[in-house]
Amino acid sequence: MIERYSRPQMKEVWSERNKYEKWLQVELAACEAWHKEGLIPSDEMIKLRSATVNFEDIQEALKETRHELAAFLGSVTGSLGKEGRWVHQGLTTSDVWDTATSLQIVEALDIIDSEIASLLDALKVRAIEHKDTLIMGRTHGIHAEPTTFGLKLAIWWDETNRNRERISSARRSIAYGKISGPVGTHATAPPSIEAHVCDSLGLEPAPVSNQVIQRDRHAQFVTTLAIVAASLEKFATEIRGLQRTEIGEVQESFPEGQAGSSSMPHKRNPELSERVCGLSRLIRGHAVTALENVALWGERDISHSSSERVILPDACLALDYILNLFTGVIRDLHVDSDRMFENIESTRGVLFSQRVLLALVENGAPRDEAYSVVHTEAMKSWDNKSDFRDLIRSNDYVSSCLSSVNIDELFDYRFYTRYVDEIFSRVGLE
Repeated sequence: MIERYSRPQMKEVWSERNKYEKWLQVELAACEAWHKEGLIPSDEMIKLRSATVNFEDIQEALKETRHELAAFLGSVTGSLGKEGRWVHQGLTTSDVWDTATSLQIVEALDIIDSEIASLLDALKVRAIEHKDTLIMGRTHGIHAEPTTFGLKLAIWWDETNRNRERISSARRSIAYGKISGPVGTHATAPPSIEAHVCDSLGLEPAPVSNQVIQRDRHAQFVTTLAIVAASLEKFATEIRGLQRTEIGEVQESFPEGQAGSSSMPHKRNPELSERVCGLSRLIRGHAVTALENVALWGERDISHSSSERVILPDACLALDYILNLFTGVIRDLHVDSDRMFENIESTRGVLFSQRVLLALVENGAPRDEAYSVVHTEAMKSWDNKSDFRDLIRSNDYVSSCLSSVNIDELFDYRFYTRYVDEIFSRVGLE
């Protein structure tokens, strides 16, 4: 991921230095396990615990070895004496790599979970704030019936809660290690070694493996990130739509001095939400690659390895970035409730068409007749720019079924919001 979209904490998780430190943790945990089994003498185990890894040494060794783990092992053993012979005892590259990668992913998911928690807090505050703020609901991009902006945000809050559950599930699924040797038979390291290593690192041992931890776990992880990103794009797309000049119901924060366009000084663009959308698409693309990585030849090939070097850090960095970015968008979002009501009224009451239809049916009118009458008056309102409410009041068929008082009651916006409190309570927003 480019520096522009990389936040420090997540960047550190996926740094080369952190990767090598995780590798060292795995190697030393294996040494401790062998010591427990009686293979490594206590005096040598004491010295092994002081092992270090040198980043620069690895980079230099790579020029010759062209094998990252071999270069790593050279650096580690170079920091030790004869006791260094026990490093990597009975292990294969994937034992170290996959187990350490699980540690990195768990770290990354904990950061993402924290960012989701912050987004939930922001959504909750704004949803409660605008629980009763009327906004036109739109289906197919066309005015439908009124809802509230708070209900719109409540949907996002509820969806984000589900995404947090998905992140938790992905964390449980990926928090596995393996120390089972070249093809998963434990021929060079018994299950007891694996159990000790995983327990000491806070992981579960993979119940069965070949040379690698099975990539369905990693696919679940990346696709979960993609689902979270897809939700963020959904929310951001709505903000972009509502910020359109013709609608103008919300607006991203636009601090003094910010430029919206290099050529048009008047512009205030929803650039943050657009950025969320763009990076969300990147993450979804990485999910496709993760799914392709599930199918490996035999007990393992390395077709997944090169792509994982890109998709795992990039997906985490991008999601971490847009989660934080969108939380700020929500916190600072300008909501124009007056404009919302103006837009509701801009269609001259046609939104009440279903309300009139239902009232006619409830008062004995055949549905097909009632629908035809209401539809005709609604089309007149659209075509002639007449107020639908006035057309209904003057319609003889309607007047024959409903009193003037009953008709006026149909045009009360409170009808559409009378269950808002109940919905908020049901979803847990109180």
